[in-house]
Amino acid sequence: MAYGIECFTKKKSDILKINMKTVAIYIHPAKPEALEYASMAIKILDELGAEVFGADTLCEELRQSEFPFLKQCSENDFEKKADVVLSFGGDGTMLFASKLMMDTGIPIMGFNVGKLGFLAEYPVIKLKESLQSLMDGNYRIVERSILECTFNGKSHNAINDFVMEKKNTSRMITIRAFSNNNHVADYRADGLIITTPTGSTAYSLSCGGPIITPGTPVVCLTPISPHTLTLRPLVIPDTAEISLTVESPTGESNFVIDGQDVFVVNDGDKVIIKKSDSKVKLIKPLDSSYYDLLREKFLWASHYGMRVGK
Repeated sequence: MAYGIECFTKKKSDILKINMKTVAIYIHPAKPEALEYASMAIKILDELGAEVFGADTLCEELRQSEFPFLKQCSENDFEKKADVVLSFGGDGTMLFASKLMMDTGIPIMGFNVGKLGFLAEYPVIKLKESLQSLMDGNYRIVERSILECTFNGKSHNAINDFVMEKKNTSRMITIRAFSNNNHVADYRADGLIITTPTGSTAYSLSCGGPIITPGTPVVCLTPISPHTLTLRPLVIPDTAEISLTVESPTGESNFVIDGQDVFVVNDGDKVIIKKSDSKVKLIKPLDSSYYDLLREKFLWASHYGMRVGK
């Protein structure tokens, strides 16, 4: 059975109901509000009859006497225990949890205690209602594509984006980009973002990149403060293999993965980027679409001056 794509209809084929009786919880360790709402979720899930596992960092923060039914489990063992993983934090927490569950087939449900919340889109003010919907099977599961990069003999994955950027200099760097061995451009800029559709509403958007609906089979190359103003964001098929080399005044540049992991790339090193065979599965509300999310998060005035149905 196929998983639903992040789409804009409410077809039955977009829904895959799984018996979510075993739940693992992952939190942002530096956010007290994440711990607060995770604690509330544990009690609600127990009342709903779920078996609940907590990551080590979560269990260490809780008084075990208040949660005798909570079972401690290493994050790396979630795959063996859980039907679903709940993430409490922001989109960064959601990215980390998603990478933990990549290729396991276990979906992630993100509760937003951060700011914008595009991946972690469930609001904590509707915590009990959302968990009841999860237990009742009222949700969608969608797949998100991932990018894979290779350099210095190692591979890395990104759900949002890869970023090549300057390091320890105020001067611009030059990034030579190829798509399937075809020369695209020499980007003289502060950096270059290679983003998935998921990441199009993150760093790329702030640099003038387009919003790309999830499920669209493309990647986008978005320059960061380019010297030549005609170097605009470029959308290419996700079947293309992208190769990058960089020249920097310092001889080194930073290569950032999903805003979390940073590696040093030396001048002349080649970085190869392509679509990964891996996927990430996310749980989404049954009664909303990606367009609903855009209107909510970006405050698009869709109903200003008009009434629905008129």
